[in-house]
Amino acid sequence: MAKKKSKKPSSQPLDAAPLAIEDEGLVDDLFAQLDQRDEAAKQESQELLTEMQHAEEPTQDAKQDSKNRFKARQARKAAALAETFTAGDTEAEARLEQEAKDEERDINRVCDELNVRIHEITPDGHCLFSAVADQLQLLGILPQATYAITRATAAAYIFAHRDDFLPFLPSDDDTGLMSPREFEAYCASIRDTGVWGGEPEILALCRAYSVPIHVIQGGRPPIVVHNPTSDAASNTQRVVRISYHRRMYGLGEHYNSLRPRSNRSSLTHAIKNILPT
Repeated sequence: MAKKKSKKPSSQPLDAAPLAIEDEGLVDDLFAQLDQRDEAAKQESQELLTEMQHAEEPTQDAKQDSKNRFKARQARKAAALAETFTAGDTEAEARLEQEAKDEERDINRVCDELNVRIHEITPDGHCLFSAVADQLQLLGILPQATYAITRATAAAYIFAHRDDFLPFLPSDDDTGLMSPREFEAYCASIRDTGVWGGEPEILALCRAYSVPIHVIQGGRPPIVVHNPTSDAASNTQRVVRISYHRRMYGLGEHYNSLRPRSNRSSLTHAIKNILPT
């Protein structure tokens, strides 16, 4: 997933886990409903991803517009990263595998402390928006949330607050800030395509829905906190929690949703930790 330039917030202390919901049956029913929606969305996501891949095939007789140039720029970055891990390079492969294990260990440690579990999101360009949508449903902020809705929300917020986001959005050729035309095309691509989202979109969603978004990741800091306002008070009962994976999914960056553990899932997790691997 393409990274966008942004300032990293300082490390924050781990928040206490949300209060346990007494009626575990209701929680299980909610998870079951969300899982059914996930299955229905997977097919749609795969179809959209296929369409994107076909659309991104280079054509010699067509001039790229701003949106296509943006996608091409993201593809060049991904290709450059892939070149650092050439096939048959056993040393690089071993290093990548170790980094993935370290990342998984670090993220799972934080999840244990917060009493949450990773809910797998389909690894496509919509993963950030799908992960946030899953959290908005769980929190009751937007019961019918989908990645299409969160995409539209992020794009609209960024477009309406151009001066806040433009410093973090480089131009297509990385020589300066986006032109007005490039900025408009960028917002349209966030809204209408499967282009990956990152820091600017997380901040936009955080402010648009007036809810803190905590990103759990490997390395330091373990939790990157995005607050709707600079003086926002910490509210651990209404926090969107997602995980950010740099290595666990190969070379592609990915976001998952972090759901609270029920008593049943906590017991299963404890047993898995006891059993030898």
